[in-house]
Amino acid sequence: MLKILFAVPSKWRILWKRVVSELEIIGISSLFIVGLMSLFMGGVIALNTAYQLTTPLLPDYTVGYITQQSTFLEFSPTVMSLILAGKVGSNIASEIGTMRVTEQIDALEIMGVNSLNFLVLPKIIAAMLFFPILIICSMALSLIGGWLALQVSGLINTEVYVLGIRSFFDPFHITYALIKSVSFAFLIVSVSSYYGYYVRGGSLDVGKASTQAIVTSSVVILMANFILTKLLLF
Repeated sequence: MLKILFAVPSKWRILWKRVVSELEIIGISSLFIVGLMSLFMGGVIALNTAYQLTTPLLPDYTVGYITQQSTFLEFSPTVMSLILAGKVGSNIASEIGTMRVTEQIDALEIMGVNSLNFLVLPKIIAAMLFFPILIICSMALSLIGGWLALQVSGLINTEVYVLGIRSFFDPFHITYALIKSVSFAFLIVSVSSYYGYYVRGGSLDVGKASTQAIVTSSVVILMANFILTKLLLF
């Protein structure tokens, strides 16, 4: 499948036109859900951390530090990717699956078009280009959400929270998050496309394929998360 998928496109102009279209479908349409989830989860992380700091041995800026670490290392790259696996993965599996059962893919192949290259490659390129942007937005909004939650609750002032975010900051953690986001983008699109492309039957089978794509993508992301964490952080 991968050998056929990554074949050289016959018409580059059509490829990039489809990539731009997929950027809107996969990336821009996901901005709202990513932003909303990041704001609230950042607030929850900050409040939970502040609640746990009952000992005077830890400074108040620890809340900002833990919020930053939790956001950069796990929440934004991994949890957001799991959420996107449900949104983006199900959409891809159902779109390609519907084309398969309605014989649109067969029609492309009869016309001599590399259907895998034509349908899937633009989605992979678009996801790998836009997922890092989504993750960067998620990291920023999560920290903002933590700040808003602490200000509304009156637990910690802005100066202390910002000090915690800046304390022991390691720029590699952002690189680590972006590497994971690109890897997860490829996994989500490729797994979902596989289930959609090889579905057989009718509309009911397309629904089953979409569900299988979400479950498999989530499991693969968790496995890849463990492997990447071991390789990159240790």
